[in-house]
Amino acid sequence: MILKKICMLGATSVGKTSLVARFVQSLFSEEYLTTVGVKIDKKVVATESGQVTLMVWDLAGDDDFQKLQMTYLRGAAGYLLVADGTRPASVRRAIELQGRVQAALGTVPFILALNKADLSDQWAVSELQMAQWASQGWTIRKTSARTGQGVEESFRELANKMVPI
Repeated sequence: MILKKICMLGATSVGKTSLVARFVQSLFSEEYLTTVGVKIDKKVVATESGQVTLMVWDLAGDDDFQKLQMTYLRGAAGYLLVADGTRPASVRRAIELQGRVQAALGTVPFILALNKADLSDQWAVSELQMAQWASQGWTIRKTSARTGQGVEESFRELANKMVPI
């Protein structure tokens, strides 16, 4: 069995923990619980190369008051960069964070998960912005921890990027 460590990265309250709960336990809760430090979960997924166990490190949000502990990234084979599609500041924070992570880890697979896609009436990310990121080689997915939209697919796609055929 192949074991891969992935990290959940993004600003505070973008839905990292909710995405992990939806992925690992198929659950969603309206209750907001802030992550302190790191919480680790695991799940086996089927990839094009066979079964992979993902060790999902849900890291505390990166914001002006608390910076990402770069030591948590050690050994990560990939990451989900999560932003709240209804909050432009969280998207800007994700872009800044991606640069810092790439400087620390080098080039490793990642997916930009634009979360809260179920709040389409409040959506603040344009198709043009997503096309610009895609032209830079980024994989972008709209996700919703509430409905499950794009969640399983995002984790599975990341696993496939980390484990070549």
